Formats: sequence, structure tokens, C-alpha cells
Amino acid sequence: MRTTEVGVIKVAIADDHHLFRTGVRTSLSARKDIHIVAEAENGMQLLNLLKHIKPDVILLDIQMPIMDGLSTLPEIKKLHPDVKVIMLSMHNDHSMITKMMEIGANSYLTKESDAEVIYQAIKTCYEDEFFFNDLTNKAMLTGLRTKREPEQVVNEVVLTDKEKKILRYMCEEKSTREIADLVDISPRTVEAIRDKLKSKTGAKSMAGLVMYAVKAGIITQE
Repeated sequence: MRTTEVGVIKVAIADDHHLFRTGVRTSLSARKDIHIVAEAENGMQLLNLLKHIKPDVILLDIQMPIMDGLSTLPEIKKLHPDVKVIMLSMHNDHSMITKMMEIGANSYLTKESDAEVIYQAIKTCYEDEFFFNDLTNKAMLTGLRTKREPEQVVNEVVLTDKEKKILRYMCEEKSTREIADLVDISPRTVEAIRDKLKSKTGAKSMAGLVMYAVKAGIITQE
């Protein structure tokens, strides 16, 4: 195995369908900034590989034999919290997408996604932690509508105007660099404010922050 160059994103694929893995590997092999470092047929095999190999991003199928993606995701996040995980499925079940995002997934794609979308998801998760698309956004807002009761009240949290502005930009899927330019602060400061927002609101992930922003009326549901 060759040494991975600096700036190259190390990717692992866990999927029980050999043809799908081959297709993804072939499509990504043309990208000079992507290096496939491991392949697994199920979650247990992937976790064993992670004892020896540290990918930056994992493409993780939800439905696999022996140990599925639903069981594997929390284990990855517990053992390797910095590794970004993109969930894959043949279905676009909103409740499943919401659940995955809430327990730590960095994105969710259907297996019908084309090579360019998969590449952009990998690159964006690696650089900016999350890759949101219409599927994830609709799923989270649908989940919020389903769970929210009329009398539910958002915990009183005082956010500064700058924090609200940055939260809105995050919900608009702007990258850390884009937000930094818009607000005229450094990317590192944006990341610090994002962490502070999580602490203030009690959100454990970006998905939680989006849900908080809707509940609090900082962004509106369409």
C-alpha cells in the first residue's frame, strides 16, 4: 500500500455489495485527492480494519449482514470521533435519515447518487464536517414537525446577533470559509462559535443545531 500524500483524503467503504464497492472505487480512483484505504463487507469487518487503518471519511451502508450500519455508526463515533461518516442506503426514509444524523452521521446519500455527488460529500465532510442536501434537510424538518407538540417550548437561550447570523448561515449550508468571509472573522473563530452554539443550545450535532434554529424561529420552515 502506497503512502498517502499530504492533502489526500483517505476513504474507507463498508458495503456488502461487491459491485457497488467496485463502482465507487473506480469512480473515485480518477480523483487525485481521494485514496481508498480499506473496503469491508459489514460493520464488524470495518471495525476490525479500523484497528490498523485510520481513514478520514467512511462510506457506510445501512443494510449489511452480521453488523449493519445502524449498529456500526455509534461504535465508530465512540472509538474514532474525528472520522467523518457518510451513510448510504437504497431508501430515502426520513425517519431513518433523521436518526442517523442525530447519532453522529455527517451526511446521508442514496446509493443512486452519482459519482460527483459522492465526491462532493466526501470532500465537504472532510473540510467542513457536514454535507447537507435536500434529502437531509427535508428529513430533519419533517422529523421536527412530527416530534414537535404545539405546547413545546424551546429552552430559553440567549444568543448574540453574531451567533444568530452564523447559525443562519450554517443552516443555509454555507461552509466555514464562506461564513468567515461573510462575517469577517477567521475560520477558526467560526468553528469556536459553532462549538459555543452547541454548548448553549444543548445540541450534539449540526443536525441538532438546525432543529434548534427552526424551533426558536431563527430560520423558518417552508
